Amino acid sequence: MDRDQKTQAVAELNSNFNEVGVVVITRNHGMTVAQSTALRTKMREAGATYKVSKNRLAKIAAQGTDYAGVADMLTGPVGIASSIDPVAAAKVAVEFAKTTDKFEIVGGSMGANVLDVAGVQALATLPSLDELRAKLVGLIVAPATKLATITQAPAAQIARVLAAYADKDKEAA
Repeated sequence: MDRDQKTQAVAELNSNFNEVGVVVITRNHGMTVAQSTALRTKMREAGATYKVSKNRLAKIAAQGTDYAGVADMLTGPVGIASSIDPVAAAKVAVEFAKTTDKFEIVGGSMGANVLDVAGVQALATLPSLDELRAKLVGLIVAPATKLATITQAPAAQIARVLAAYADKDKEAA
């Protein structure tokens, strides 16, 4: 790598650190090309990225960002997984680490909060941002769905429901 390529690599990593919600540092000991390709494909499908970078360049790029705390983890053959969604990169990394012994999680960071291996694994168990949105929409839509179901029922059914509630109130009193 010449100086211009190094400068460009640092700039790309720095902009990545400024945009993402989570960074997971991994160590890969002799992964095959097929395994690396599979990992990158899974990361891409989840909306995350996985990049192998020179440690010194990654340390320089992390300076001045919330992810400066991961600089101590950048030793040996490491890869950097990152995503805007706070749990996507962690989920894929933890799942992939279960499938091969040549890939291990070193730690990570969620903003300024530095995470150890257990922290990254705990983060991976959380629902993703899309899953949380779906649950929230489901909670909001459920009462409206129930109301629509009741209003579409024939008048006789509504009368029976009201009579049942009246009987219940009489028994309670």
